[in-house]
Amino acid sequence: MSTIIHLTTHINAPITKCFELSISVDVHQQSTGNTREKAIAGVASGMMELNDTVTWEAVHFGVKQKLTSKITKYQYPFYFVDEMVNGAFKKIYHQHVFTESGNTTTMTDIFEYAAPLGALGKLAEKLFLNRYLKNFLIERNNYIKLLAEQRMNN
Repeated sequence: MSTIIHLTTHINAPITKCFELSISVDVHQQSTGNTREKAIAGVASGMMELNDTVTWEAVHFGVKQKLTSKITKYQYPFYFVDEMVNGAFKKIYHQHVFTESGNTTTMTDIFEYAAPLGALGKLAEKLFLNRYLKNFLIERNNYIKLLAEQRMNN
């Protein structure tokens, strides 16, 4: 059984700009200052494409961790999926959906995950992990929104 986090972010910028910022390894690294995420293998900079992988190293809960994800679905500029292929979680399946209406792009995250360790992992999800991951995604989305809207005004 998985837990799903569903987020919607409205951005005053074109869909292509929002998509490109979202799939950029560089932007991801910039947006995750608190966890010091850095790409250590696979695609280390630039925009990812279908079947690309990246291995991230980051500090979560005071512990240095590695997670490898792969772009398993990709339809520019409307949709992509990154899936964990190796890491501490039992499952991560992150859908990124982009729709445009007028001058506004709606960026939707559907983040499905399962913690390891069975019942203990489920308890961790309820007690703190869901809030932690949701805040992590919100911080990342706010950074993308800031970059996209700044570039529109310059």
